[in-house]
Amino acid sequence: MRIFSERRTAGVAAVVVIAAVGVLASVAVAAPPALDKLRGSVTADGSSTLGPYMTAAAELFSRAGAKDVRITVGISGTGGGFERFCKGETDLSDASRPMKNKEAVICKTNNIGSWRAFTVANDALTVIVNQDNTWAKCLSVEELSKIWDTGSKVGNWKDVRAGFPDQKIKLFGPGTDSGTFDYFTEKINGKAKRSRSDYAASEDDNVLVQGVSGEKGGLGYLGYSYYEANQSKLNAVSIKNPKTGECVAPSVATAQNGTYKPLARSLFVYAKGASFKRPEVQGFLRYIFDHEVAIAKRAKFISLTPAQLKKSRINFDLAVKASAK
Repeated sequence: MRIFSERRTAGVAAVVVIAAVGVLASVAVAAPPALDKLRGSVTADGSSTLGPYMTAAAELFSRAGAKDVRITVGISGTGGGFERFCKGETDLSDASRPMKNKEAVICKTNNIGSWRAFTVANDALTVIVNQDNTWAKCLSVEELSKIWDTGSKVGNWKDVRAGFPDQKIKLFGPGTDSGTFDYFTEKINGKAKRSRSDYAASEDDNVLVQGVSGEKGGLGYLGYSYYEANQSKLNAVSIKNPKTGECVAPSVATAQNGTYKPLARSLFVYAKGASFKRPEVQGFLRYIFDHEVAIAKRAKFISLTPAQLKKSRINFDLAVKASAK
């Protein structure tokens, strides 16, 4: 398997290129092409949260036995991914939130044709603190908003809650092109993109991990898989469920059963209609749904529930039928 990597400082976009191809299971709609018959390339870009999942999918896809499709996975953020998608530059757009109406309008204005959205995984957006932070074990939505909302001047943990120590807070978070930024600000501050701006921002979640792990008073938020991969460096903060008042930790179980509110979410892949007609694109997505649990395990992601996976498979089969017309 050939893997090439490239990192651009502009927009903090990272790209992983993987030579991959494969399909192990057919669907009832039509028998897919044999592995050694698939050729071409698949270009995906978007969510940094979903990046490890798509990279793992491409790697496992390659190991399925074929080798003549080149898959590129970029992580320029959900917003940046949709921007490229709507310009016709990518086949797939990885997203940690649904496409916005204004983004759909741009896609239509640019005449990129139809597209399909597929739910591929779940996430428990995770609030992280430094390992030496022994006080912030659970925070409420109100306390998080007190820290992160527009105009907030909170700069010390003692100002968050009585009893917290006199320790300066250093904030880290995703940039404004990030779907994680949109989701967090909407659920915590009441409106997408409403946030204080005086924090260390990056579209690269590994930079956020480094930042919080290097500051005793560090606080940030990112996708669950990045916390899962860096548990030795970070602590995850439980979130007080707004309805029950119970402190709930991010986990596979709490994300799937709906108790991790309000920060549990679904993750999506958007496929351009014209691209979906190509066997290599269709084959890659088919592989994802046929091996979703294995991909999620490899990437340390939260897999779809059986009901979600069934719905995604039906959606995929309908897309296959439509593309054959």
